[in-house]
Amino acid sequence: MNKQTIDESKEWEALSSYFVLREVAARTVLLREGEISKTMFFIKSGCLRTWINHDGKEITTQFFFEGDSVSSIESFRTNQPSLYNIESLEPCILQTISQRDFQTVINNSAALRKSFEDRLFARLFQTQQLAFSYLKNNPEKRYQELIQQYPHIVQRVPQHYIASYLGITAVSLSRIRNRR
Repeated sequence: MNKQTIDESKEWEALSSYFVLREVAARTVLLREGEISKTMFFIKSGCLRTWINHDGKEITTQFFFEGDSVSSIESFRTNQPSLYNIESLEPCILQTISQRDFQTVINNSAALRKSFEDRLFARLFQTQQLAFSYLKNNPEKRYQELIQQYPHIVQRVPQHYIASYLGITAVSLSRIRNRR
């Protein structure tokens, strides 16, 4: 463990009183599209997804696993309605923090503010990669990129959510997988 990790770990420990442990069952909606996001979730175990409702059809936009933090960050920071839902795909153990406590934490810890910033940029980068992949790649190439970059998604997430994430039907994904 390097010095930065140790220092950050000590800061997390010192701020642990701000966090609330929450266990949720699979298929629990933690935030609904249109609600104001008042909580940020840190995944200790399990898997969450974000999704939107498009004319009654669920479209998965991202997956999150152990070590990831999740909120509708735009809503969380601006008090505007969330553009998407957050739901557990597996039973999860989450550390949660309120908006107010989050602000206190990042105002009092440069190391944690930097950690949150790094997480946010990583999420932005992943979202950009997916958007560009939609523009330039066919579904089979998008699936190949997914299994190369994020093999754990294919191992842990049901096929119909992966298909939705890739912008294809479950039948099309099944055909792609059978050709491999």
